[in-house]
Amino acid sequence: MSIKKNKPNNNNKLLIITLAAVAVIVAAAFTFLPQTDSLPATITVQQANEQFANGAYLLDVREPIEWNEAHVDGAVLIPLGELSARVDEIPTDKDVLIICRSGNRSAEARNLLRAAGLNRTTSINGGINAWISAGLPVVSGP
Repeated sequence: MSIKKNKPNNNNKLLIITLAAVAVIVAAAFTFLPQTDSLPATITVQQANEQFANGAYLLDVREPIEWNEAHVDGAVLIPLGELSARVDEIPTDKDVLIICRSGNRSAEARNLLRAAGLNRTTSINGGINAWISAGLPVVSGP
């Protein structure tokens, strides 16, 4: 009696190729998942004040005339209209808190920065108006 060796058939080859293709697709999908270090879309002025005190970068996207009226000491002014040309000035190693007058421009700025790959950005809900209403410190002048 002779023993027959099993030869791999086409079904086994197809199964191996299919499993390999699925593994490649799964690995590629994990590459494009959002980063886990992204911040919430908005934060309160109290949260922003605490994070700023702990080293976060505070970006003010209002116009210079608004800045001169009142701004947070230590914030950096880059008007929204200039932001896309100055993205390289924004640090990538810190959380970026964005403030404007009421929260609308800062949300636009957050979206612009996130589209540029800066996920550690958030908009301060209510802007400088809410900051002042909460009794948090501001300074005036250039």
